[in-house]
Amino acid sequence: MSQASPQMRRFARRIMANETPLGDKSSDVAGQATFQVIDDLRPQLVNLMGMGGFRGLVSRALALGGAEVRWLRAVHVKSDGTLTGFEEHGSLAPGQFAEGKVVLLARLLETLIALIGIGLTLRLVLDTCPKLSLEDLNLGNGEAHEEEK
Repeated sequence: MSQASPQMRRFARRIMANETPLGDKSSDVAGQATFQVIDDLRPQLVNLMGMGGFRGLVSRALALGGAEVRWLRAVHVKSDGTLTGFEEHGSLAPGQFAEGKVVLLARLLETLIALIGIGLTLRLVLDTCPKLSLEDLNLGNGEAHEEEK
């Protein structure tokens, strides 16, 4: 099975960095049980596709991500759309935990782009993360390109 594209991984990292409080250097610590970016996107996505659609979207991202990052296989979407299973991986190195979160978000974004297109996906992300810069974004699809220098 293919992996999340490098461009989408970079975009996921950018979104996650945007969500990290400036003084908080511990955001990648495995003890953090919630995945803030998905929690922040949830209301927008539920409005767009309903709770069942949101759960399906995240479940698909987890299935794809679980093929890349083994510990993601233990994470599940509850009926209210929240994620459970992160708590069980407190012994992971912070880098392993952070990489799993990047892969999960990248897979969620890829799936969302396939369903609703890049324009609407970027709009939803920007509504959630208004300070996020898309200036040099390149998702490899022809709509958002790095500036030529």
